Amino acid sequence: MNAAVRTSYRYTVFETNMGWVGILSSEKGLLRTTLPQYKPEYAAHLLGEKLAHATPSTFLFENTVKQLQSYYAGHSTSFTDNLDLSGATAFQYLVWEITRRIPYGETRSYSWVARQINNPRSMRAVGQALGKNPLPVIIPCHRVISSDGTPGGFSGVPDMKKRLLAMEATPAPPETYLNKMSLRGAQRRSNLSMFKAEIATGTDVPSQ
Repeated sequence: MNAAVRTSYRYTVFETNMGWVGILSSEKGLLRTTLPQYKPEYAAHLLGEKLAHATPSTFLFENTVKQLQSYYAGHSTSFTDNLDLSGATAFQYLVWEITRRIPYGETRSYSWVARQINNPRSMRAVGQALGKNPLPVIIPCHRVISSDGTPGGFSGVPDMKKRLLAMEATPAPPETYLNKMSLRGAQRRSNLSMFKAEIATGTDVPSQ
């Protein structure tokens, strides 16, 4: 692959109050984000095969990182980045766009999403489309639940859907987030240095 293709992707991995999160983007917008992971290399691995052709960038994602850190600290957050959904099917695109409109702290059912796309019998297909969501939280698929009020399916970390819904139901005071992230700053820098070394050697990453 030539240099022009390699440099068309950018990524970063950073710490939040709930764990390490990765972001991957193209020139069009955000391609993929991860749910919080225990280790930075796990988050990087989940960004997928394009990571091998991506260039690390902190400055490019500065605003997105702040928004996601604020979100995972329990604050209502509006995500303003452009999204690159060019890999989506027409059906997935419709489902994801409807799901983006669900407000913070609220939920909708799979059948509600199906009705919004004028295909009321497509609840199962809606669930499958949400399971392919490449941008969790930014496209808040965790806010789509079963009609009986149970969480329903969710890809990723076990119980994460319940944790996110519970967090959104209990707003956090601003100082909690600011103070905690300040105290952990030195440790983040140390972990990031270790992470860069591990990524370079390709060691200690989880399997798909």
